[in-house]
Amino acid sequence: MAATPSISNIQQELLKLYSSNIAEADLLNIKRYLAKYFATKAIDEADQIWEERGYDNDLMGKWLN
Repeated sequence: MAATPSISNIQQELLKLYSSNIAEADLLNIKRYLAKYFATKAIDEADQIWEERGYDNDLMGKWLN
């Protein structure tokens, strides 16, 4: 029989949030905050790759054409 995986730290925090009844406006703001956080994180990682590889807008223009 396979062991049941434990829940992650983010799941624990979200379960705490779910146990309270928050307003729809607050829920929407939390969703937007999470989306912005992960989008910013992805952009930062992409920027780092660009710097490491020496990419620039001219190169991207050439790739697009």
